[in-house]
Amino acid sequence: MLNRYTGGIVSNAVNGLSLPVTTVEYLVVAGGGGAPGTNGNNYPMSGAGAGGLLTATGYVITRGSSITVTVGAGGSGTSGSDSVFGTITATGGGYGSGVSSEGGAGGSSGGTSYKSTGAPVAGQGNSGGFSTDNNTSSGGGGAGSVGTSGNSSFANPGHGGAGLVSSITGTPVQYAGGGGGGTFSYGSPFTQLYNLQGGLGGGAGAGNGGNYNLLSSAPNSAAGYSAIANTGSGGGAASNVIGSSGNGPAGGAGGSGIVVIRYPSYQPLAKSTTGSPTTYITGPYRVYIFYASGTITF
Repeated sequence: MLNRYTGGIVSNAVNGLSLPVTTVEYLVVAGGGGAPGTNGNNYPMSGAGAGGLLTATGYVITRGSSITVTVGAGGSGTSGSDSVFGTITATGGGYGSGVSSEGGAGGSSGGTSYKSTGAPVAGQGNSGGFSTDNNTSSGGGGAGSVGTSGNSSFANPGHGGAGLVSSITGTPVQYAGGGGGGTFSYGSPFTQLYNLQGGLGGGAGAGNGGNYNLLSSAPNSAAGYSAIANTGSGGGAASNVIGSSGNGPAGGAGGSGIVVIRYPSYQPLAKSTTGSPTTYITGPYRVYIFYASGTITF
């Protein structure tokens, strides 16, 4: 048996052939939750939670066995879908809520106003914000921190919890931020508050709450912003004006999830894959990125 040094990793070789893959490092991020639209509700909507995030080294590979990879979809007014790598499952993010409605449980839970929020999954994310004032919204939880609650002024909505940064792809990327809460105004005579900003998403491509201008041609409400695909982040909530009625703009959708695996580059390519993952070598690692569901066999 020979030891060959290759840029920081010692590879074992037999007759010049590298040994097979036995373990891999993984990042599994579920789909983010979707935030609510106004739907004639005269109170602020809260942002959605991020999808669960799991990452670790040492996942054991069984040669010749196909490993299932599922990339969870982001929610649209609903919780996000789970992402799966073999036996590892990250739970979809919880949906955001309206006033007096519980935020959805999930990898990270959705924010809420005047009601308790659902529980996040231990080790995967954090809780959405919880406002005790029905005039303020909350942000959805993120993988890195809880969502915040707005203060006592209705013009100051809650913000989404922060995501987490991973460098498994070879570049630092933030995933799984919580969605921002919506805001609202009582309208005239409060027209001095004519330019209201929704809560900020917690980074990682999370959606902001809707923004609107009371002096615009359509001042009654504004849609929340959707999260960026393959970030696992939560959607931002819609905003509206007290006194508006009917179904208003939708909340932002959650971002779809992602699955990434890597292992030392001196080890061979997978025997087969489905789902068209992106693969490349960066530094001492071979990387596979699944943006859609598929399989991988070593």
